[in-house]
Amino acid sequence: MTITCFIRYQIDPFQREDFKHYAQNWGRIIPRCGGHLLGYFLPLEGSNDVAWGLIAFDSLAAYEAYRARLKLDPEGRANFELAQSRRFILREQRSFVEVVDGTLGLPAAAGAAA
Repeated sequence: MTITCFIRYQIDPFQREDFKHYAQNWGRIIPRCGGHLLGYFLPLEGSNDVAWGLIAFDSLAAYEAYRARLKLDPEGRANFELAQSRRFILREQRSFVEVVDGTLGLPAAAGAAA
C-alpha cells in the first residue's frame, strides 16, 4: 500500500461502545469498497476521548474510487447515519501519510524483552 488515510476521532467517552460498534461495521464495509483496513483503535489508557482508524490505498486515485463506492454502499451510508444520529463522534480529522519502506509490519525480534 502506498498511502494510508489516518483518521483521528474525538469521541464521546460515554458512548465508547457505540463507536466500537461503528468501527466494527467498517470492518465489513471498507474492504468491500476497496480499502485495505489496517484497523480501528479505541483508547485504553490515558486520554479517553481519542480513537483512530487507518485505511491504506495504492494511490490517491484508489482512495477517490473507494470514496465513490462508499457513497453508493447501503451499509456504508447507514453507518454514517448511525454516527450522525447518535453523535458519538465529536470531531474527525483526516491525514494522508506514506509508510517508510522497511518499517511496516515487522515482527518482534526473538527473545525481545517484554
